[in-house]
Amino acid sequence: MVGPTIRIKPAGDSSKGSATDAGDTSHRLIGFLLSQPQSTMNRLYQKPSSCLSIFRLLQPLERQVVMNLLWLETPIPGSTMAAWVTREGKRPYQDALSTLQSLHILPQPPTRQGPPQPVKHNLNPTFKASLRQAITGGGTSGSFGIIAENDDKHPHPDIEALDAYALERWETILYYMVSSGTGQFPAKPSQGVLYLLQRSGLMSTVHGTTLQITSAGFQFLLHPPHEQLWELLLQYLQMAEERQMDLVEVLSFLLMLSTTELGKSYSTENLSATQKAMLEDLRDYGLIKQRTATSRKFSPTRLATTLTSSSPPLPTSTGKGDGSQAQGFIVLETNYRLYAYTDNPLQIAVLNLFVTLKSRFPNLVVGQITRDSVKKALANGITADQIISYLITHAHPQMRKNNPLLPVTVQDQIRLWELEKNRVKSQEGYLYTAFASHADYEWVLDYAKKLGVVLWENPSKRCFFGSVEGHTNIRGFIERRSAGNA
Repeated sequence: MVGPTIRIKPAGDSSKGSATDAGDTSHRLIGFLLSQPQSTMNRLYQKPSSCLSIFRLLQPLERQVVMNLLWLETPIPGSTMAAWVTREGKRPYQDALSTLQSLHILPQPPTRQGPPQPVKHNLNPTFKASLRQAITGGGTSGSFGIIAENDDKHPHPDIEALDAYALERWETILYYMVSSGTGQFPAKPSQGVLYLLQRSGLMSTVHGTTLQITSAGFQFLLHPPHEQLWELLLQYLQMAEERQMDLVEVLSFLLMLSTTELGKSYSTENLSATQKAMLEDLRDYGLIKQRTATSRKFSPTRLATTLTSSSPPLPTSTGKGDGSQAQGFIVLETNYRLYAYTDNPLQIAVLNLFVTLKSRFPNLVVGQITRDSVKKALANGITADQIISYLITHAHPQMRKNNPLLPVTVQDQIRLWELEKNRVKSQEGYLYTAFASHADYEWVLDYAKKLGVVLWENPSKRCFFGSVEGHTNIRGFIERRSAGNA
């Protein structure tokens, strides 16, 4: 039997239409699905929209393996499949099979007990039937959503209005993170969004009630919108069980939204109870828009329809700052003076985290990186490497002609300011001293070292410093030893 040769896609070659085409790393949702049991995945594969969305997230080689098996009615010997692979593609091919098996798209390899059995490849019957239905358009399950009837009173929404709504909701979240809950921006996310930001570690509570951006939160701001959105959605998925939500229903609804058409309204009649409860959360994130909270229609925004594609999740034509962010807008001089060619409030707010802003013009902000501004950023959990990474990521095209891109003196000074902060470290504990003999000192010190609670020691002065956690055990050991000697 002669089959098509499976070739490995060269590095850097990309094609449109998939969120994973642009690189060799797997989509973050795939990593989450790899940890799910087979029963969960089989339920998810009952939805054609879920199968199509997951197929779009696979690596090119994994998709090619699936397509080679999709229309076969009988299993194909593993040796035949292996003969289709070029020599240099053997390892990537085995990795692709392993991923598909872990996703339960291919059956798990047989155990090695007993005589070896010939390996045969065939797709999961549920996945195969659903993906075929998604491609051919058969069935009446409403897996891809049911488009609501268009009427004069409540027509389908305008795409520009949907884009403006999604952008406003999403930037409200980012604005609040950057302002660290200081009230600098008038809009405030819902309590559900604030809880999600805390659970994901992007913000933390200081002084009891105030939320402040963390180091992970600043790193989050460096990511593209696609990665930012999925980072929050994955945390949302991990919270499904404690909120008594059906994980499969949550997953299938998100994947269904990624296959919907922008600018259309969809009916809520065929949604499950879990999915109807999700509507409020998705409104807060800007993924869907509803005329009222009790409306029987919802309209997915661009944030939702691009969940499993490589298209931009936010409109690129809204605001002059969007274009400058893609091209780079920061110029940094050796005297630490910074020029940012932007009028985007979010970008200016991010700069304000580690730059002392001095002047602002219609399309230009002037500031300076100072010791105090960097120390303020370090106090908020932002690292020197993250500041340098942000400056490099958003460097103006004119600066990219320099080698090195950023002035070395500025990079070194930012790192030195961080070393100043880390030079002295304080920790609470107890000082143990005034031992009757060196033998007593050694006995107690050895016991404390076994517990792993010794922070500092000075044998010449017969004293050591232990952590708070170990004090109770050390005190009990000293009392028992003293009682035994008595």
